[in-house]
Amino acid sequence: MRIVVPMRAVPDLVEEIELTADETGIDREYLTFVLSEWDAQALEEALLLKDASGAEVVAVGLADDPEIDQALYTALAKGADAAVKVAGAGAAGSCGPGGIRTADRAALMAAYLAAHPADLVMTGVQAADDLDGQLAPTLAALLDLPHVSVVVSVEAAGDTVTVRQEFAAGRSHELQVQLPAVIGVQSARQAPRYAPITRIRQAQQAGGLSEVTVSPAAARSGLVVRRMHRPEESGHAEMLTGGAGEVADQIVGLLRARGLVKG
Repeated sequence: MRIVVPMRAVPDLVEEIELTADETGIDREYLTFVLSEWDAQALEEALLLKDASGAEVVAVGLADDPEIDQALYTALAKGADAAVKVAGAGAAGSCGPGGIRTADRAALMAAYLAAHPADLVMTGVQAADDLDGQLAPTLAALLDLPHVSVVVSVEAAGDTVTVRQEFAAGRSHELQVQLPAVIGVQSARQAPRYAPITRIRQAQQAGGLSEVTVSPAAARSGLVVRRMHRPEESGHAEMLTGGAGEVADQIVGLLRARGLVKG
């Protein structure tokens, strides 16, 4: 089984986020980028399948994504068999707050997969810089493959996989999906494995990244961000000072003032 894991780098949310001058995206010039946490979950689930069945795992990123090399080398250090950068983003279309639009990202990945088919495509169900959750279904539509998203478990069974799809309130059910297919992973069956920096450096020294240039078809219409807004300030925190007894009295006073306690 050949498993392809599309990966993307997203802004590190511990940093201060600034909007661009036209307020249609975030200013990416001085940001640090990290692997999308959902893609890390998808990679871990793919590696679990490799551990169980000997599948081949290929991590794929777009060459125009910032700091994507680090994410791909980390995938190799964790156990991926190969890592590929897909070039051609300059011809893919316009950019949004997450850089390349989801529709254009899917078109590039679909072009790569058309030339290098996979039995299973496993991608993060969403990303922190778009949250639209449309990469997996859009990619499946372009490839004319079955698709399931919000998946928390994938198990191989011959020419099918059994996936557990999660719903609200902790409910889930199992589906048997015919391969090839596209899966949007919400979480892996275990926490993503740790890759020591020494192993990442070994992967870098080995030069294991390959690059492929594709000519994607024109992307279908997708979401277009017209304007982004800063969250409105709705209040402020009040810090209580003093000893334990004084703070307790202040809390009781606040509760009484709001009519939450009597007496």
